[in-house]
Amino acid sequence: LEYNTFRITSVMEERGLENNLLFYPKQSWCSINDVNPNLLKAIISMEDGKFFIHKGIDWEELNKSLAKNKRRGRAVRGGSTMTMQLAKNLYLSTEKSILRKGKEFWITLRMEKELTKKGILRNYVNAVEWGDGIFGIKEASETYFGKNPKDLTVNQCARLAAVIPSPLIHEPDINSSYVSRRSSII
Repeated sequence: LEYNTFRITSVMEERGLENNLLFYPKQSWCSINDVNPNLLKAIISMEDGKFFIHKGIDWEELNKSLAKNKRRGRAVRGGSTMTMQLAKNLYLSTEKSILRKGKEFWITLRMEKELTKKGILRNYVNAVEWGDGIFGIKEASETYFGKNPKDLTVNQCARLAAVIPSPLIHEPDINSSYVSRRSSII
């Protein structure tokens, strides 16, 4: 992962199977140097504010999430770091289980040990799902805005980062209250 690119992630395979392989998810690899720095800042601010501080697992945020979810009686807040999300996207399924979460923890710790933060961020922006069958920043920026990732405006960067938690429900180029609210926070 530090030096090579991946072609298919487990979530991409899962999405392809969900659609009976009628189409295969699209993903185009992009160097992190070809991504607008505002997008990287937006993603970190919304997904993992302590990305450069923690060693893969943000125990404080995880505990807050567990407490809030317990109070509400259902999952309302996630506690995954970007490294944890990358581990899940690359190697695991989206199913919710203790076993999958345990594997995710183990892979996350290994990734943090073996990769630089820049390498994790590079892989993350190329693996993350931005819509139905849309994986990676290059594919997302071209699909939604007809631009290269480096040419995105600040507003477009914020809108792309805003949809990461629920990319199958929200689209960055549609003015929904969810996208508007989250992108204004960014």
